[in-house]
Amino acid sequence: MEMNIETICIAGGTGLVGNRMIERWSKDYKIHILSRSAQKNTENIKYFKWNVDKGEIDTEALKCDHLINLTGAGIADKRWSEERKELLISSRVNSNKTLLEGLEILGQKPKTISCASAIGYYGDRKDEVLTESTSAGEGFLSECSIKWEDSSALLEPYTDKFSIIRIGIVLSTKDGALPKMLMTKNFGTLSYFGNGEQYYSWIHLDDLVQIFESLIKNKFSGGIINAVAPEPLSNKAMMQEIAASLGGIPLVLPAPAFALKLVMGEMADVVLNSNRVIPKVLKESGFKWQYDQVGPAVRDLIDRDV
Repeated sequence: MEMNIETICIAGGTGLVGNRMIERWSKDYKIHILSRSAQKNTENIKYFKWNVDKGEIDTEALKCDHLINLTGAGIADKRWSEERKELLISSRVNSNKTLLEGLEILGQKPKTISCASAIGYYGDRKDEVLTESTSAGEGFLSECSIKWEDSSALLEPYTDKFSIIRIGIVLSTKDGALPKMLMTKNFGTLSYFGNGEQYYSWIHLDDLVQIFESLIKNKFSGGIINAVAPEPLSNKAMMQEIAASLGGIPLVLPAPAFALKLVMGEMADVVLNSNRVIPKVLKESGFKWQYDQVGPAVRDLIDRDV
């Protein structure tokens, strides 16, 4: 007797996290990917076109059991001009509005809807302990995340299980923060940013994918979820642990905060803000991290080139 294979629709499925979901899930689920450009379908992976700027979507993609929205222009890809800031917000907000219109047209109600957000929601909070119930902070990262989550909330009536996943610094060798952190590794040194006292809350790419799958499998309830490793640590301590895991590479002082701000402008907030985020919901749900220490996490990512 043939088993019923569930279908997962991933909006923003061609980025770092979406690609890893496809790699991990394509044998066990049917995958629908919403993308701006047509790509070749395989047995369990189908691509559907959409354009969030124009509010256009192939509603066939939304004939699914589970909907995940990861869409959003890269926060640290380009310097934050006013035009870039507008794009960072609109790419996120318009994706949710487009999904909403598609669900309304289709009359479809997925079992679960999980929407990405970011721990930037909390703003720069120094050593304050931050949980899912902590209020929003100030600054552009907070503003962007608030508008992102407000637009995500529009989708809540279209499912029985709605979640917003506030994602920390995703560690992967493929993209994101880690390749930048390791840029000087081949020169025999690693650096930290500013005074290194700012808290970093990180997550191994595979643990993040597992969090989304745990929601699909009803291993814990929905709502707001901080997707980070159990214990945040300072940027300096984080780099020290990474250096030790790579054979004791020494640390050197980086350019000071004012130099980073000179080069990066307001975008320096991405590396200088302090977010001491605790995954209270995941801890209370009994979620098991594969990688809860940053040194072994980075060693694993490098060894497997993940």
